Amino acid sequence: MSNTKYIFVTGGVTSSLGKGIVSASLAKLLQARGYSATIQKLDPYINVDPGTLNPYEHGECFVTDDGAETDLDLGHYERFLGVPTSQANNITTGRIYQSVINKERKGEYLGKTVQIIPHITDEIKSRIQLLGENGNWDFVITEIGGTVGDIESLPYIESVRQLRWELGKDSLVIHLTLIPFLAASGELKTKPTQHSVKKLLEYGLQPDVLVCRAEHDIPQDVRNKVARFCNVESEAVIASLDAETIYDVPLLMMEEKLDQVVLKKLDLKVGEDPALTTWKTFLTKLKNPKNSVTIGLIGKYVELKDSYKSIAEGFIHAGAHNECAVQIEWIHSESINKENVQEKLGHLNGVLVAPGFGERGVDGKLVAVQYARESKTPFFGICLGMQCAVVEFAQNVLGLSSSSREHNDNTQHPVIDLMAEQKKVEDKGGTMRLGAYPCKIEEGSFAHKAYGETEISERHRHRYEFNSAYKEEFAQAGMKASGINPETGLVEIVEITDHPYFIGVQFHPEYKSTVAKPHPLFIEFVKATLENS
Repeated sequence: MSNTKYIFVTGGVTSSLGKGIVSASLAKLLQARGYSATIQKLDPYINVDPGTLNPYEHGECFVTDDGAETDLDLGHYERFLGVPTSQANNITTGRIYQSVINKERKGEYLGKTVQIIPHITDEIKSRIQLLGENGNWDFVITEIGGTVGDIESLPYIESVRQLRWELGKDSLVIHLTLIPFLAASGELKTKPTQHSVKKLLEYGLQPDVLVCRAEHDIPQDVRNKVARFCNVESEAVIASLDAETIYDVPLLMMEEKLDQVVLKKLDLKVGEDPALTTWKTFLTKLKNPKNSVTIGLIGKYVELKDSYKSIAEGFIHAGAHNECAVQIEWIHSESINKENVQEKLGHLNGVLVAPGFGERGVDGKLVAVQYARESKTPFFGICLGMQCAVVEFAQNVLGLSSSSREHNDNTQHPVIDLMAEQKKVEDKGGTMRLGAYPCKIEEGSFAHKAYGETEISERHRHRYEFNSAYKEEFAQAGMKASGINPETGLVEIVEITDHPYFIGVQFHPEYKSTVAKPHPLFIEFVKATLENS
């Protein structure tokens, strides 16, 4: 297929209707029909990227191979499609304005008045089309964050209106909306959807397909009513009911013929329904586990589960692979101390100490690490979790008055120290060690057993690192560095060999776990917890 087709996904009535999951599901179905698809997210906030946002604000920050700090929806895109995303797949208002202002400062607009239209909208349009021009994609699906009517998303809606006009038959708009069920009258109400579409029409945008979130099945007469009021065909009114798991949504969308409606509207070959065998096998295993384990996730943002979205999904993938239901117990690290650790963690089959930044909650993480190490409970530490494992070992095994330089600048033994190139950094945004780096694994280690190879690549997001000056001392006492970056010598993986399963990694393996390829470290950790159940 020579020319790329553009699909725009907007949302109305309320946020959190699941634009990201619907976009990922549609892309999955198109992919299963033999088309190549990628998805990008346009975020209306002014932050340049989500890297500087507290996880309570926006959930986790997802990181791509090329080091972009992005919205967590990109995680869904990768988990569903198994195709890496990049810097071009997430655009924020902050980035758009920064780019336009930089051009204005350089005189690129030749002294003209710089305005929302055409300068901001042109910038948005060029970013949307970048993937189509560079990526050899049959489909670029663009999800627009926020809700229609928000003042923040207006320039994006206007850019889509202009692009519809320019792209003609090569584009399509899907609008996600809500059909609430009013218990008092016992009926589904279409008025919120009508109002939402009217709002879009005020901006000059007519949706081609409506995906309606509802708690109850939407009967044909209600679909006909929505179609009549909103200028769409009734077959293009798609019901999106609450699903048992997000991984059911592609199959539900296929039943609703969303992919067929889209292909017909774009004059493309529909062909046979895809078999989706791998996907269905995964779902069968997910829903029919033979065993179950309980894993404690020790973190400091546990009130908002989205803060650790990729980790939770990594457990779903690895659990299905092991035919085992993984129950995550979300434990706030500030609630753990030496007096209550047995009561808090004693019943768990495994302990994962999660990533994070700053000093708050670190003491509880150190207590959790010590408990897992001494009680021989399978342990997995990610990023700050690995650094806590190193500090705990230094304090309680090596007997050093030790800490991470991040939490105590005057520590006598900085076993975790600021990376050399980070010492001059003043801007906090986008300046960490970000993106994919290689790692060489020692044969015979836990990591080697998991990966089955000695050279891997994983994604990073950190400023602090294991202080290599202490490597020998640690190895002699039983904690060895089993993964090293071949170019810089940075320690990427630490393990305690005299333990059923104790591994800490400086990188973020959760970012690379997908439905089709669950992450090997998660698979092995779940396996170890099963043996401990």
